[in-house]
Amino acid sequence: MVKKIAAVAGGVFIGLIIAFARVGAFPFWGSDSDASKAPPAQQAQAAPAEPLPAPPVPGVHVVPAQPNTPEPNEKVGVITSFAPLVKRMIPAVVSVNVVQDVKVSGMPFGPQAAPGDDNGGDNDNGGGGGETAPGDPFDQLRRYFGQGGQREYKQHGLGSGVIVSADGYILTNNHVVGNAEEIHVTLQDKREFTAKVIGKDAKTDLGLIKIDTKDALPVAPLGDSNSTDVGDWVIAIGNPFNVGMTVTAGIVSAKGRILGGDYDDFIQTDASINPGNSGGPLINTRGEVIGINTAIYSRTGANNGIGFAIPIDMARNVMDQLKAHGRVVRGWLGVEIQEVTPDLAQSFGLPRPEGALVASADKDGPAGKAGIERGDIVLSFNGHPVDDEHELPAFVAQTPINQKVPVEVVRNGKHMTIEVTIGERKEPQVASAKSEEPGGNWGMQVGDITPEIAQEFHLEGTKGVVIQKVAPDSPSAEAGLQPGDVVLEVNHDKVAAVSDFVAKAKEAQTNKKPALLLVQRGGATLYTVIKPAGEAQG
Repeated sequence: MVKKIAAVAGGVFIGLIIAFARVGAFPFWGSDSDASKAPPAQQAQAAPAEPLPAPPVPGVHVVPAQPNTPEPNEKVGVITSFAPLVKRMIPAVVSVNVVQDVKVSGMPFGPQAAPGDDNGGDNDNGGGGGETAPGDPFDQLRRYFGQGGQREYKQHGLGSGVIVSADGYILTNNHVVGNAEEIHVTLQDKREFTAKVIGKDAKTDLGLIKIDTKDALPVAPLGDSNSTDVGDWVIAIGNPFNVGMTVTAGIVSAKGRILGGDYDDFIQTDASINPGNSGGPLINTRGEVIGINTAIYSRTGANNGIGFAIPIDMARNVMDQLKAHGRVVRGWLGVEIQEVTPDLAQSFGLPRPEGALVASADKDGPAGKAGIERGDIVLSFNGHPVDDEHELPAFVAQTPINQKVPVEVVRNGKHMTIEVTIGERKEPQVASAKSEEPGGNWGMQVGDITPEIAQEFHLEGTKGVVIQKVAPDSPSAEAGLQPGDVVLEVNHDKVAAVSDFVAKAKEAQTNKKPALLLVQRGGATLYTVIKPAGEAQG
């Protein structure tokens, strides 16, 4: 009897253990998997208890933050489609086709490709390259045996543009219009127009062209690129590879990108930009142009997810000046600057690298006259902090001529503010020593000696013209001329400006006689003879 009672009691005890395990009272073999299969009510009952809140701190009222609460002024909203935006904006985007006459000299080997042509695209910018001249199986032999001479062909370029006024002004890239003989603009509705160049600016790679029509044209509103943030949605519209108007989307990947120019401040985007997109708009989600697409970073000439656009704030300023004057007037400070590295910052007693270090100051320039010296570090200009050396040229360029501005500098560890009256940056006149006759090319490019050129080539005087480029295997190269040389005389006649040099060079080339040049190189002067092209090359 006792054994039966013990057996019944043991069975009841085991049954209770299994029952408790199934409802999660304590772990048991297979209890996890069983709990996952239990009804929702039992799962809720089995869920672990929430931790107890921390005891309140006397005098402190804590308000828990709501999940996904937008920050102040944060842009919010969900974009389900760009279609309405595209329908509104695409009529204001145009295709720009250019035609240019190009002369090339015969070369011993290989076909002649148009400048900038790289399998139909340009690796450095979004513009389309020129067309390759038709091949001739005997052309290489003729050129090898000196029968090539000069050839002419039509170079075709492709780009995009955006209409910025109803009366036909179109903003595009300088490298799109280039030195085109003809510019043809095609609208989205297939209408075609011949455009004229209003003005170009190589330093910002912007060009303004105009078409004439009696009808009001669709206009793309210009936005505020300064308020654009990294991570904002953007779309690019253009005519890549001449396939037709195309829309791509992405985000602003970065701002303030520097690609080597004095006034670079590019917006970087991963929206696809390809050859032919150059000059087209980069648009925000409000339907405003915030940039002009201008370049791509690529090893193949096609999109690699890194494109660059000129901020519309900069483009608007350049466009207004081109429209009013046909050129851009920029402020001039008259200094050479360099980066403030961590080592330089420590040497000059700065807590961190900032500002722009003055490497030299033109004594006759605005900065030199105002008292700015070599070794000063510019921390702010006209109230704008100068975080690095790239920002100062842009601030100066956009300052009105003859305006007096405060410039904060650090000199020998002391902060001081100097009032500077901004001058006008003089763009040097540039010309090539060449004539239209075959073989009449000296192969050099010269420019007037402006204060900026004098600083670049470390020139002391301002007389003569400076050689800026020398073509390889040219008469100038044969004569030993180098960039930075200053031409003082041609055939004993003094040279005061580019116009003097060009006139005397053309006279010598017309006579097809050697020309005697007096050249200054560094602190010394020397004479050299440039022979006619045929004689120089044997």
